[in-house]
Amino acid sequence: MGNIPGLILQVLWFLAFGMTVFALVHAIRQRPDAFTAVDKLTKPVWLAILAASLGGLLLGGTVVGLLGIAAIVATGVYLADVRPKVDEIQRGPRW
Repeated sequence: MGNIPGLILQVLWFLAFGMTVFALVHAIRQRPDAFTAVDKLTKPVWLAILAASLGGLLLGGTVVGLLGIAAIVATGVYLADVRPKVDEIQRGPRW
């Protein structure tokens, strides 16, 4: 019970890793024209950003370092801003 902060950071790292893998797989499965249709960066750019985020988490080893924070922010932007709009343009508006 002496290393609770370390355990919390490890859990946060696994959550960030899972979130980034999910975002990368989602981006891979989308049509390239969907990104530009919603005025976002192109698919290859998002794939590079998310792959770099995954690499940053793997190389940095922690979520509180510079690479970990940058990876979480980039992944969060994709999941909160890009993913919903790309999904909507491919699925059509919900009525």
